[in-house]
Formats: sequence, structure tokens, C-alpha cells
Amino acid sequence: MTTTPDLATLTGEYTIDPAHTTIGFTARHAMVTNVKGKFLDFSGTLHLDGTDPAKSTATLDVTMDSIDTGSADRDGHLKSSDFFKTDEFPKMTFRSTSAESLGGDDYRITGDLTILGTTRPISIDLEFNGAAKDPFGNERVGFEGKAEIKRSEWGLTWNAALETGGVLVSDKIKLNFDISAIKQA
Repeated sequence: MTTTPDLATLTGEYTIDPAHTTIGFTARHAMVTNVKGKFLDFSGTLHLDGTDPAKSTATLDVTMDSIDTGSADRDGHLKSSDFFKTDEFPKMTFRSTSAESLGGDDYRITGDLTILGTTRPISIDLEFNGAAKDPFGNERVGFEGKAEIKRSEWGLTWNAALETGGVLVSDKIKLNFDISAIKQA
């Protein structure tokens, strides 16, 4: 059962649970449809400060070879030198630099996202989904988040022109996060 606890009781160190977390993205394809994907191998930590959310922090390390869009051919292309160059740049990382309460269950975490060796700031809007003790005795918190980036700002510029105008892959990428994290003893 999910409850809304006193936020001060949530203060502590958490590890993101990859079995119950999704790190995903959406890109417009051929100007007419969305292609969704996710990463299957990642790790991350949260430090939550329920008394002063501005003192909260987050880290995320994503293995780029774990990209999964449901198409082996597309995944192979995304891993290639046209996109993520996973042989040269095996990880994507996020390190928070600030956090703030937006009121209610809404928060914003800002930090440095590194892709292809390029680091740029992004802000992720998060909704606190609640806290619960699972049947195994783990104290969990859940957050749902989203952000938008322009992939070209990280050097991801491969594209193909369409006969009808426009391009094959949008520059704007929507990032989505569904995070479950376990409090460490």
C-alpha cells in the first residue's frame, strides 16, 4: 500500500531498483510517428532530504549498449558511429547540481547530462508517487519524471532528408523516467 508519509522520514540514501525502474525516451520518426525506447542496464543513487529538498541529489549511469527500441536493426544503428558510438562512449551519465520543490508532490532536479563526452545541463520535472514498505521489508520511494532535450546539443546530428520534406529523426527527444528506489540501511 502506498502512503504519503511525513517527508522527513524519507531522508536517507537510496539505490535505484533497475527491475522496477524505466529510463526511456521518445523520438519522432519520419515526421509522422513516435519511436519509443529504453535502456536495460543502468544504476543510480538518490540522496533524499525530506526536510530540505534542495539538499537532495541524484546520480545515474546508463550503459549505452543496453538500448532497446524493439528493433535489433535500429538498436544496432543507434549504437553505431552515426549515433551513440558505444564502443568509444559506453556510458551516459547524469549528476545533479540542484533540486527544488515546486509545491505539492512536484519537484525539479537540475544536473549535468553527459552523452558522447559532451556535458550539458538539463532539468527534470518529477512527481513524487509515494513511499511504501514492500513485502520483503524494503522501504521504497517512487518518482515519475520527464525532460526534453535537443540531441544535436550533444553532437547527435545524424539524419536523413525525406522526399516530402523534413527529416527522418527529430532533434527533440523526450526523456521519461519511472523510478523505484530502495532505502539503504
